[in-house]
Amino acid sequence: MDSVLFSREDDEVHSAPFDRSFLPPAFADPGESIYLVPLRWWKEAVRGGGGGNFVVDGGVRGVLYNATAQMHDFRDDGEDGAWSVFGDSDISVDMRREGEAGISGEEGGVEDLALVSEWMFFTALKWHFDNRFMESSLPGEDTADNLFSLHISLVYTTETKRLAIQISSKDNGVGVLNQASRIFLSKSGMFQIWDFSGQMDGLFVHDSQKIVLKLQIYGLPYTINAKEIRNEDMIMKQPRIDGPSSSSSFLVNGSVDRVSRVPPFFAARNGFHGSSSLGLTGLQNLGNTCFMNSAIQCLAHTPKLVDYFLGDFRKDLNHGNPLGMNGKLAIAFGDLLRKLWTPGVASVAPNMLKSTISSFAPQFNGYHQHDSQELLSFLLDGLHEDLNRVKRKPYVQAKEEDDRPDEEVADEYWKNHLSRNDSIIVDLCQGQYRSSLVCPICKKLSVTFDPFMYLSLPLPSSSLRKMTVTIFSTDGTDLPHPVTITVPNSGTSKDLVEALGLACSLRNDETLLIAEIFNNSIFRILDAPSDSLDLIRDHDRLVAYRFPKDMDGAPLVVFTHQEQEKSYTYTFLSFKKFGVPLVARISDFSNGSGIYKEFLKLINPFLLPSEEYLIDDDASRTSAREEDKVDDTVPDEASNSKNEFKSYLDAQTDFEFHLVTGSYSSSRIEMNEPVPILKSDQKIEVSVSWSHKMIQEYDTSILSVLPEVCKERPLDSISLYKCVDAFLREEPLGPDDMWYCPKCKVHRQASKKLDLWRLPEILVVHLKRFSYTKYWKNKLETFVDFPVDDFDLSNYILHQSKESCNRYMLYAISNHYGGMGGGHYTAFAKHEVGGWYEFDDSGVFPTSEERIKNQAAYLLFYKRI
Repeated sequence: MDSVLFSREDDEVHSAPFDRSFLPPAFADPGESIYLVPLRWWKEAVRGGGGGNFVVDGGVRGVLYNATAQMHDFRDDGEDGAWSVFGDSDISVDMRREGEAGISGEEGGVEDLALVSEWMFFTALKWHFDNRFMESSLPGEDTADNLFSLHISLVYTTETKRLAIQISSKDNGVGVLNQASRIFLSKSGMFQIWDFSGQMDGLFVHDSQKIVLKLQIYGLPYTINAKEIRNEDMIMKQPRIDGPSSSSSFLVNGSVDRVSRVPPFFAARNGFHGSSSLGLTGLQNLGNTCFMNSAIQCLAHTPKLVDYFLGDFRKDLNHGNPLGMNGKLAIAFGDLLRKLWTPGVASVAPNMLKSTISSFAPQFNGYHQHDSQELLSFLLDGLHEDLNRVKRKPYVQAKEEDDRPDEEVADEYWKNHLSRNDSIIVDLCQGQYRSSLVCPICKKLSVTFDPFMYLSLPLPSSSLRKMTVTIFSTDGTDLPHPVTITVPNSGTSKDLVEALGLACSLRNDETLLIAEIFNNSIFRILDAPSDSLDLIRDHDRLVAYRFPKDMDGAPLVVFTHQEQEKSYTYTFLSFKKFGVPLVARISDFSNGSGIYKEFLKLINPFLLPSEEYLIDDDASRTSAREEDKVDDTVPDEASNSKNEFKSYLDAQTDFEFHLVTGSYSSSRIEMNEPVPILKSDQKIEVSVSWSHKMIQEYDTSILSVLPEVCKERPLDSISLYKCVDAFLREEPLGPDDMWYCPKCKVHRQASKKLDLWRLPEILVVHLKRFSYTKYWKNKLETFVDFPVDDFDLSNYILHQSKESCNRYMLYAISNHYGGMGGGHYTAFAKHEVGGWYEFDDSGVFPTSEERIKNQAAYLLFYKRI
């Protein structure tokens, strides 16, 4: 989608055609990457509490290797023992396993390194980000390129307990090889590498098996320039081909999403650099996917949810849940969120998540426009089922309340819910309603307590609607004039007729015929009193014709107008329609003169004054008309003779009448001959061709001015608290949603009341801007004044608890600009560094708190204070 405010029709206009070659043919689990980081940087996070659940008994267990590195030439003479398997190695690292060891104190030297799994790395990275004002041992942490990829080959020999690493220029390019040399060859003698990932041993199935691995390097001292980045990107795009080996080779931790890096000069110029830019990453538009990008950016800045997916979320994957997606949705979302929190990344293409969502939810397949709230609902439900810690859901029998205290019943409902649903989504995003139904006859009360994921709040608006309609007389006495009336929003044509009757002082012996005008013709007549006013849109144009009641039974004659178009060739005559049709009820069709006289009566108010009665103030107008007459006598340049051409209509009569018998057929009405109509015809269309002379005699400009029903509605402004009031207001159920009363034993139109009983830690508020009726779809542009720093729901909570606070702070917004036919989604999110930012697909821009409040706000994300 796109925004009418941004002067773009839709995303198909401003987005480049999506390259489907980047779409994965099927779901591909990218796996957990392995990261090489400074040991001291890693230990800081562990000691500060950023170690996550891999801390055991106050320390961290890992495998210790003593390592040495050296540069090799391109010989393959086999003289280097274990290294001879590599042949043309550039850099080799020899790692001898010393056994398992723990780190709880000052173990490890300044130059020592640590191998950690992906979730360990991001957990530590987030800890350093959250504690960025503390002194860090990581040199150069504020540079934009602390992270790069290094392709290595591994061989492990069980007998010697040696792990051999090959770093080849063939696999990495010269620039990356230079970086690796600065890391490994700058070590003074032997150094230590601690493996905390737990993955190295599991990689090897056979002794001396060769493994191809993409190792992520972070926080190690080196220098990089833009040229080296380009070289590295070119290497990454080239296919990997393993050399001959006696054992199998495979690539670990692949990925299908395109990632755009931030060049150092660009990052410095735009202020996005180092750890302070974490989370300030755009999402590329794949083609009408701004709705998805907006929702994802809001979730990607949700506290605790970010920490969870940066951590070891895979331990909660529920592959056997029949209601889930085999863990695929959670893996795709977690992989994307980590990319959004990767240092030095400008934007990410969410290909894998998009294809995963489409495979499980066909409604999101393709590249059509969708609703960000619908996507968010599916995403949260799917993540919950994929991460549900309950592997076997017990059967729970719902009990009647039996006049028990609400607190007891609510706790029972919540306990039963948690026995079947236990996930990070439930922990953060689910609250509880109290829903009550009252029978209107026996007053039977039924109370249930149901979970909710978000609050869908209605937007209370005015119950009245202003409409402008132009009144036309049919007796030839008055010029048309517009009137503006007020009708109920959910009114009918009957309400419109009554309001117009009062506005134009309709007499008891008169009636109104309301019609919609389109393309200088009557498009439809609103003659059914029960027709909904929803059928009438703001940009429609309506007229109301006044008729005497005693003519109700006579056929309706509709006069449409046309005039001869100016033409430079005289072979064919061309006509065009103009003005608003005039109508009359005629009962005598014995000859055409009756139609002629009735038409003259209708246009009588439009007759201009004769020139002999004009006052001196009209001298200029007279002169202009005389000039027009002179111009009419001047021959056209295409003519060869002064009097060679005279208007066809001027040569005949002032008006020419044709009876319209079909879309492209008509018959001329002669003045002294009967009009050939059928007795069954109740609506007769007559096309009137105006001569040039008559165009000058009558003020046809009045006929061509017809205002819209509503040019521009004033924007309503309401408080978010008013929306909550409307949501919690008691109201009767609809006739199609009757409730079965257990006491009356029949279905009743009960009264329903919702109350907030238990609020979640993360409160998502959905503003119901889109309304749907039987006939139309509409978007409410109401400005909602929502709190930013203190959304206090204490007065709305039925069950007060001292353990939880009911006040919230805004941290993200999903915006929708435009209307139903085309629009654009963006997001606002509050970043822990630098305040509010706007996320517009790939673009990320700082913004102010004043700008986040506008009528485009659609989804509001609050966190408990």
